[in-house]
Amino acid sequence: MIVELNIENFAIVERLNINFTKGLNVLTGETGAGKSIIVEAISLILGGRANKDLIRTGYDKAILEGLFFLEKPKKIERILNQYGIEQDRGNYILITRELHATGRSVSRINGRTVTVNMLNNITKHLVDIHGQHEHQSLLNVERHIDIIDSFGDDSFNELKEKIKSDYIRILNLKKKLKSLSLEEMERDREIDILKYQIEEIDSSNLSVEEDENILIEYNKLNNAQNIESNLGKSVNILQSKEYDSFSTIDSLNDVINLIEEIKDNDIQLEKIYNELINISFELQDITRNLNNYMENIVIDKEQLDFLEDRINTINKLKKKYGNSVQEIFIYRDKIYSKLQLFLNIEEEIQDINKKIKKVEEDLKINCALLSEKRKLIGSNLEKEIFRELQELNMKDVVFKINFEEYDYFTISGLDKVEFLISTNPGEKLKPLSKIVSGGEMSRIMLAFKSILAEYDYIPCLIFDEIDTGISGRTAQIVGEKINNISKKHQVICISHLPQIAALADTHFSISKKIIEDKTIVKVKKLNYEERINELARLLGGVDLTNTTKLHAKEMLELTKKIKKGF
Repeated sequence: MIVELNIENFAIVERLNINFTKGLNVLTGETGAGKSIIVEAISLILGGRANKDLIRTGYDKAILEGLFFLEKPKKIERILNQYGIEQDRGNYILITRELHATGRSVSRINGRTVTVNMLNNITKHLVDIHGQHEHQSLLNVERHIDIIDSFGDDSFNELKEKIKSDYIRILNLKKKLKSLSLEEMERDREIDILKYQIEEIDSSNLSVEEDENILIEYNKLNNAQNIESNLGKSVNILQSKEYDSFSTIDSLNDVINLIEEIKDNDIQLEKIYNELINISFELQDITRNLNNYMENIVIDKEQLDFLEDRINTINKLKKKYGNSVQEIFIYRDKIYSKLQLFLNIEEEIQDINKKIKKVEEDLKINCALLSEKRKLIGSNLEKEIFRELQELNMKDVVFKINFEEYDYFTISGLDKVEFLISTNPGEKLKPLSKIVSGGEMSRIMLAFKSILAEYDYIPCLIFDEIDTGISGRTAQIVGEKINNISKKHQVICISHLPQIAALADTHFSISKKIIEDKTIVKVKKLNYEERINELARLLGGVDLTNTTKLHAKEMLELTKKIKKGF
């Protein structure tokens, strides 16, 4: 159940705190006072879609906070443990939702940040909200099968998941079959292209090692003349007198001879002398190495042309098939597999058709089983809905769930489900959308909610003006039905009817005031006298009279007896 709700800077609400109780909580107030904003806030806390436009004007974020008490915590605890969320020992969970002006929203459970999907997986077991427009789902025939399925047990849901899985598998197999079943001319054209590409790659005799070294070899050959010329000049400078009166080595030897004559005078000169000797030897070695390198230089125009053609070939293949030789090989393997698939297309098509036939056989069997289960659920649901509608003052109602069979598979099986109803004696059964008024639709939805709440125990039900389109005796009966639901579930009800408000265990009044050009929304838990005044307002409008107040007091006294079972 929802224990506490805190709203800050949301829509027209600046700051609001509501402490809900067990049983029936009713919220009343003038139109536009902010009643439905409270339901919207709870919906967002439960994981509803965030909208930055809901942030109060002038603020950069809204904060919504709900404290929940778990009367039956085991199911929720299992989910919390899966998500690694610590559980409060007192069986409370705190859910926070922040909406930011940037469009970002942040959700937390017990202080732990969670995704909206995680939030929904938890809160769907906590609260069920009937919004003002939810009855539209009853008018949408395609939703009727989902409503039936919501009453299914674990074995029903497992079978439905198996059908869903097989249905998706068939779609994928048929998609693959379609891609394989190209027109013969198109397939032959594709085969020719693949063969050409494979031949082009294979005939090039590519290798990763060649790709790494060919540019080095090409650059060496391409610059051979320049290399030979510069090396020749370097050797002449080192050992020939062509460029000077003395070569570098001869000049160094002259320096060595001069230092040799004086080296005995100072140990430092001895050291320099030895270093010069070493340099002389090194220069002679370098000169020999340069000569050897020059002797091995070959200016091969044919090889150079070959390398240039080879580089162009490799670059052309890279441009077409990949940025490296390795990527070209990967592409080649990929298209080779594709080619084999095309070459063996008939065999592959036959294999896929066999798989489709087998899955369709399984689907047919499972769809028949699911249909039996659905019809059993439907039969029981018809009786329960009839009973509920009788209690809701629809005495002459006939409710029927019609089953037909599609001639093709769907993700939900073969069943086509539609709710039919007759609300007056002698009328034929017709679709809900053809016959039902707003007040009747509200009662039908209440009947479904009442049954589903018992079946799939949901601790809290929220009704946002489910009393639309009803009045008088019918309003009293609807109120009593909601009151009965509240004996086993917490109920939060937005209402404009005094018959329902009078049955509240806790009655809140929502009001709106303008203070210094700012809209302020307030919520007040009403005491006995305040409830009389609020009921009188609902009965007779703004001007309270002794008559309406007396009537309101009588209503409260009467509902006390109703709630006690008299």
